[in-house]
Amino acid sequence: MKQLFDFLPIVLFFIAYKLYDIYVATAVVIAATSVLVAFTWIKYRKVEMMQWITLVLVLVMGGATLYLRDEQFIKWKLSIIEWLFGLVFLGSQYVGSKPFIERMLSGNVSLPQTLWRRLNTVWAGFFIAVGFINVYVMYNFSTDDWVTFKTFGVPALMLVFIAAQMAFLYKHAAKNEE
Repeated sequence: MKQLFDFLPIVLFFIAYKLYDIYVATAVVIAATSVLVAFTWIKYRKVEMMQWITLVLVLVMGGATLYLRDEQFIKWKLSIIEWLFGLVFLGSQYVGSKPFIERMLSGNVSLPQTLWRRLNTVWAGFFIAVGFINVYVMYNFSTDDWVTFKTFGVPALMLVFIAAQMAFLYKHAAKNEE
């Protein structure tokens, strides 16, 4: 349920874009992200680091979009966030005792350390690749196409990627049980 709630600013961005324009949509995503973080803080007294980073980037890049009337800033936000995710995954292999993906999934799956590192590297590569795909889309397609890509394409890529990772985990978890 929380993931659906986190997706709400993106849905509101899409609706506002379709009804108005990129600037109204940007103002809506700034407001929605701010409300989401405030609600999370009030309800749980804790906000995840990536939610703070997302809020700061939405405020900075969205604010620049509105102030300068240049839609490129809000378009770059997606790439910056994806690259940050990729760097967090890569960096986790060198900081701490476990790669980030192992910290997230080790309670559910048991894998050898080499597979955790490989899986973590694949996740890092995925996020970095999505950041570059976003740059390609924003410079080679219309704003309409970019909004559709951001709203539906990125989540679709993520679902396909997660399905592939689940198949990988299932295959290797089954081997480990034998």
